[in-house]
Amino acid sequence: MKPDSPAAKWVVCPACKGPSLYAPTNSSRPFCSERCKNIDFGAWASESFRVAADLSPDDELDNGSKLQ
Repeated sequence: MKPDSPAAKWVVCPACKGPSLYAPTNSSRPFCSERCKNIDFGAWASESFRVAADLSPDDELDNGSKLQ
């Protein structure tokens, strides 16, 4: 590792909750492996994970009900 590069540290893998090396040598970071990275990507792609958002006034219909 170069002296000016950030120090490697261990973090919790977001997918399996196991230890994951957060360093440039781990191309799957912050995940512990390519498998965990792909599992997480698949969950986003299948819309299992969603980002909650409030509807703006523009998203509401004239009758007061909200779009789905």
